[in-house]
Amino acid sequence: MSHVSVFDTTLRDGEQSPGVNLNQLEKLEIAKQLERFGVDIMEAGFPASSHGDFLAVQRIAQTIKNASVTGLARATKSDIDIAWEALKDAKEPRLHIFLATSPIHMTHKLKKTPEQVIQLAVEMISYAKSKFPYVEWSAEDASRSDLDFLATIVEKAIDAGANVINLPDTVGYATPKGYGNLFKYVKENVPNIEKAVLSAHCHNDLGMAVANTIAAVENGATQIEGTINGIGERAGNASLEELAVAFHIRQDHFPYSTNLTLNEIKRTSDLVSKLTGMNVPGNKAVVGRNAFAHESGIHQDGVLKHASTYEIMTPELVGIHSNQLVLGKHSGRHAFKNKVEALGYQLSKEKLADAFAAYKKLTDRKKEVTDDDLFTILTEIQTTAENVKTYELKAFQVQYGSSNLPTATVALLTPEGKRIETACTGKGSIESLYNTLEALIEEKIHITEYQLNSIGQGRDALAHAHVKMTVNDTPVSGRGSAQDVLEASAKAFLNAVNRVFYVRSKTSAAAHM
Repeated sequence: MSHVSVFDTTLRDGEQSPGVNLNQLEKLEIAKQLERFGVDIMEAGFPASSHGDFLAVQRIAQTIKNASVTGLARATKSDIDIAWEALKDAKEPRLHIFLATSPIHMTHKLKKTPEQVIQLAVEMISYAKSKFPYVEWSAEDASRSDLDFLATIVEKAIDAGANVINLPDTVGYATPKGYGNLFKYVKENVPNIEKAVLSAHCHNDLGMAVANTIAAVENGATQIEGTINGIGERAGNASLEELAVAFHIRQDHFPYSTNLTLNEIKRTSDLVSKLTGMNVPGNKAVVGRNAFAHESGIHQDGVLKHASTYEIMTPELVGIHSNQLVLGKHSGRHAFKNKVEALGYQLSKEKLADAFAAYKKLTDRKKEVTDDDLFTILTEIQTTAENVKTYELKAFQVQYGSSNLPTATVALLTPEGKRIETACTGKGSIESLYNTLEALIEEKIHITEYQLNSIGQGRDALAHAHVKMTVNDTPVSGRGSAQDVLEASAKAFLNAVNRVFYVRSKTSAAAHM
């Protein structure tokens, strides 16, 4: 078995998905789960892109101990300097620097000659190497680059100090045969290629990201890059869970191993889905809700007789277990604390108390509390900022009927501690509720997207709402869960608005440092 290193870019390329906007606490929670999942390298963000991303990368670098943390940088000294400040406290700091090499990018985007691109790459890699022990250099749009030029610049990049050479299919244009041949060509035509690790980074514009990545590994790549659930710009990236399971199930054809803990796949997928607001399609390979479902009578009969007739892997392999009752209504704090730790959460004393109170409130209304329910409660508690003044929902009421004009009355506690309330109408219950919240909050709000989903099954299942909006022209997203869909919707609205206060508090704190 040949070992393949896993480079996860969920927190960088994945967060560049349209509409995804993770805050510092959410990125940290995903990073901790990626560490449990067993990724070798995690790209925590693009430090030079914003102060918020800088702080998130810095905190992740200071927290994660069992994976190498890296950040993205353009081929500029300022980007490299900022990245070093964010990553210098990491156990194994890395830099990921990129520069385009295709004719179309060099001509129209960089407006540089091939010789100038080589010179810039060598200068910036050398400069980065003076700070970072590990430097990965990406030949952006490598799959549409001239092969002779690519071989030349890769050789010089390695001489300049690059430890990893990434040949990305940036626009998802490649085919498995073509992308595999790209790696084969570089292996055969770059004299010093054995001094560097070859990495594959594929986008899914034509639906071939996973196949292309495997083709790269078959032709010399020893590092794969991708995201959880395949999220990312445009059609997304190669799905890491699909690659990991493919290597495991088809060892007869793919003799490659990774350090990934496969039974952490479902938990990792659920966390990323919940925090990004990007729902996993039911027919998604490995983690979709239908991945282990059988409706055809012939299939059902076969599975009942022997699972392997129609299942090539078990649900347990990827961490899917039957949702049994996890705790009873009369369970105490000690049993709850043990369950929280078993689920992989480390809560402060204050947040543990908040989580226990939320759990007790749920047991008063819901007969059976499942792992999914607890996962939702704990995720919301863990990613809620402490000591930040926010709007708080105190009470609400919605009057709705087929013959009546929907009217919502809402009472809020402002960040200053003042109770405010008003009532507004709308064309439906949600619109009237949101019109009322918008009337109470002194911010310019425009809602761009609203989603409502069920957590689990049954009439007493939790509702999970996700909303995207602009607050004073700043895009934010929010989520909320409750048994009542209106309460979940109100929580999601306020969660989005309160993110603005979280950012303001961090910016203010940084300004006074």
